[in-house]
Amino acid sequence: MNQAQTATEKSGFVPAGDLASFDAEPGSLHELVLKSIDDDQGQDIVSIPLAGKSSIADHMVIASGRSSRQVAAMAQKLGERVKEAGFGPARIEGLPAADWVLIDAGDVVVHLFRPEVRSFYNLERMWGFGEGGNA
Repeated sequence: MNQAQTATEKSGFVPAGDLASFDAEPGSLHELVLKSIDDDQGQDIVSIPLAGKSSIADHMVIASGRSSRQVAAMAQKLGERVKEAGFGPARIEGLPAADWVLIDAGDVVVHLFRPEVRSFYNLERMWGFGEGGNA
């Protein structure tokens, strides 16, 4: 067992990699979010389980886009996909600048960043999951 696996087991933090490793329930909002970001070529996808730890959501997903344009496009497409799948409208904040876009889809909160902005705010570390993660 490697160090990243040990950190994952201890914290519940799931670093970027194979989407199957995220353990998202088929047909769930969490799975839809992860697949949407992956389909749109999001980078360094991280999923942090919040169930039982916070009342804001069951999962927090953090990912990067290569540019403001890509971040904005990923956020808009994600909002459309969430609504089309019947999960209701997602609230999206930060689209004008698209340096950091927050998508509140209810049970899943998504943060999409440009890489420089993501490394500055380092949300993974703020939530105590930065030890083994890829930020």
